[in-house]
Amino acid sequence: MQQSSLLFVLLAAIVVIAIVAKRAKMPYPIAFVIGGSLLAFVPHMPRFELDPDWVFLIFLPPLLYAGGWQTDWQAFKAALRPIGLLAVGLVVVTTGAVAIVVHALIPQMGWASAFVLGAVVSPPDPVAAGAVFERFSVPRRILAILDGEGLVNDASALVIYNFAIAAVLTGTFSLAHASLAFVFVCVGGIAVGLAFGYVIVNTMLALRKFELSDYLIDNAIQLIAPYAIYLSCEPLGVSGVLATVTAGIFVSRRAEAIYAPEARLVAYAVWDVLIFLLNGLVFLLIGLQLEAIVRDPSFTLRELWIGLIVSLLVIVVRLVWVYPAAYLPRLLVPAIRKREPFPPPNYIFVIGWSGMRGIISLAAALALPVFTRSGAPFPGRNAIVFITFCVIFATLVGQGLSLIPLLKLLRIDSGEDLDKREMEVRIAALRAGIARLRALEPGFDSTDEWEVEGRILGEYEYRIAHLSGHLDGSLPPEAIASDHQLQQEALDAERREILRQRDEGTIPDEIYRKVQYDLDLADERLS
Repeated sequence: MQQSSLLFVLLAAIVVIAIVAKRAKMPYPIAFVIGGSLLAFVPHMPRFELDPDWVFLIFLPPLLYAGGWQTDWQAFKAALRPIGLLAVGLVVVTTGAVAIVVHALIPQMGWASAFVLGAVVSPPDPVAAGAVFERFSVPRRILAILDGEGLVNDASALVIYNFAIAAVLTGTFSLAHASLAFVFVCVGGIAVGLAFGYVIVNTMLALRKFELSDYLIDNAIQLIAPYAIYLSCEPLGVSGVLATVTAGIFVSRRAEAIYAPEARLVAYAVWDVLIFLLNGLVFLLIGLQLEAIVRDPSFTLRELWIGLIVSLLVIVVRLVWVYPAAYLPRLLVPAIRKREPFPPPNYIFVIGWSGMRGIISLAAALALPVFTRSGAPFPGRNAIVFITFCVIFATLVGQGLSLIPLLKLLRIDSGEDLDKREMEVRIAALRAGIARLRALEPGFDSTDEWEVEGRILGEYEYRIAHLSGHLDGSLPPEAIASDHQLQQEALDAERREILRQRDEGTIPDEIYRKVQYDLDLADERLS
C-alpha cells in the first residue's frame, strides 16, 4: 500500500470505527485509539511516522480555535481559580513528581530528561472526557473546569517542556529566568490573541458594511485565522496555544454582529465535520504508533513496567491534588466559601478521574531532538517516547472506558433541565418579537401592514402556546404528538412536490436545493 493511499484508509477507518463506536455506545476518541492500534498490525499496512509538525501546525490550531469558540465565557470566568490550579499548579506538580520517580527508576536518563518526560505527560486532553460527558447530564461547572483546563494546560506544559529541553541541550537552567519567561509567554500569547481577535472582528464588520462578505468568504477567513494566529506566535516567542484560544473566545462573543445568519449556519456544519475528522485522525494516529513502538529494538518489558508506574503516578497525583485544590481555598478564604459552596466529593472525584492524555503529549515526545548540540544522542529519548505512549494508552483507554460506569455509579447529575430552560428562552425571544411588533403599530399607515402583523402575531402566539404547553403540561402528550405528526406530514408533502418538479425538469436543481434547505431548517426546528 502506498503512503498516498493511507489517508484514504484512515478517513474510511474513521467512518467505520465511528459507526462501531455508536453501536457500542463508546466515546469516539477511545474507539479511534483502539481501532488505530488494531489497524497498525494489519499485514502490509505501511508504517506511518507521525510528524510532530502535523500536530502542532495542522491539527492543533483549528482544534484550539474551535475549543475557544465553544467556550462558555461566563462559566470559564466563574471557574478561573480551579482552572488555574489545574492548568498551571497541577502541571508543575505532575512534572516534578514524574521527574523524581523516573530519575529514581532510570538514573542514566538524567534530571533534565526526566523533567522533559514530566512536562510531556502532564497536560490532559479534554476531548475524550468531553466525548463521554456529551452522553450524560453533567453539571456545567465540571464541564467548564475540564474544558478550561484543557485549553490552557498545554501552554504551561509546553513552556516547561521547552526549558527542560534547553537544559538538556545546554546543561544550564535558571529558575528565575524560566519563571519570567513563563509569564512573558503566557501574557504575550493572550495579548496576541486579543489583537488578532480585534482585527478579525473589525475586518468582518468592514466586509459586511461594504457588502463584500458572504458565507463562503466568512468561513474561509475563519478556517485560515487559526493558522495565522498560531504561526505568528513562533517568531514572537509567545504561546500560540493561548493566542489561538483567546482569539476564538473573543471572536465568538461577537459572532452575532459580524456574521450573517447563513454564514453561521454553514459555519456550524463545516466546523462540526472538520473537528470530527481532525479528532478522528489524531486519535487514530496515536493508535498507529503502537506497532512502531513495540517493534523498536530498544523496547523492553522493563520500560513497559516503568510506563505503567508513570501512568499510575499521573492518575494518583491528580486525584491527590484535586481535593485540597477544591476545599482549601474555601476553608481559608470566607469570601470564596460564601460565593461557592463546598462541592460534593463525587464531583471532585470525576474531575480527578478525567485526566486522559492525548495527542499533544505524543507529538511533544516525538518532537524531541535526536541529538544534543555536542552530537551525543538525546538522553533517554526512546524511553520518553515509549513511556509517553503507555501513559496515553492507559489513561485514555483505561480511564476513558471506566468513566462511563463511574458517572452512573456516582450518580452525577447536573440538576438542570436543559430542555425546559431552552423552551423558556425560546418563549422569551418570541415575546420580545411580539413586543417589538406592538411597538411599531403607531407607525402603520396601511391595511397591508396590519394584515402582515396579524399573520406574524398569530404564528408567534401559536408557538408560545405550543411551547408553554410543553412546559406546564397543559398540552396532553396525544395533542403534542398529533401536532408534530401533522406538521411532519405537511413537510413531507412539500418535499415530495419539489422532488417531483425537479425530476420532471420543471425547476432547476438550484431552486430545488434552496427550497430543500428551507424545508430542512423547518424540519430541524420541528425536532
